[in-house]
Amino acid sequence: MNAKFQIFQSNKNNQFYFRLLATNSQTILSSEGYTTKDNCKNGIASVKAHSPHDNYYRRLTATNGQHYFTLTASNNQVIGMSELYVSAQGRDNGIESVKQNAPTAVIEDLTLNAVYS
Repeated sequence: MNAKFQIFQSNKNNQFYFRLLATNSQTILSSEGYTTKDNCKNGIASVKAHSPHDNYYRRLTATNGQHYFTLTASNNQVIGMSELYVSAQGRDNGIESVKQNAPTAVIEDLTLNAVYS
């Protein structure tokens, strides 16, 4: 399986979200909610553009001691957040996976059951 972005819509708030799945189908990056699908697609385009560059990642530690990262755009807005990792090395591996997978990942629109790049 290739890495892919999935676009989906929440039943709770009707907002659109994306997640980036690695080749092993694990979620490696998730978005915040978008009011329109076009804005969600723009978020994916921003991830594709910014993900190869290390300076857009923020390496963070949660209050419970677990590690995570955010990916920001050039305007410093967060465009994606990782899951929690037990170790800093796990978090750093997650960053490397986003760097490798995001730029070429296809987009699967679960609201249409469509796949495109």
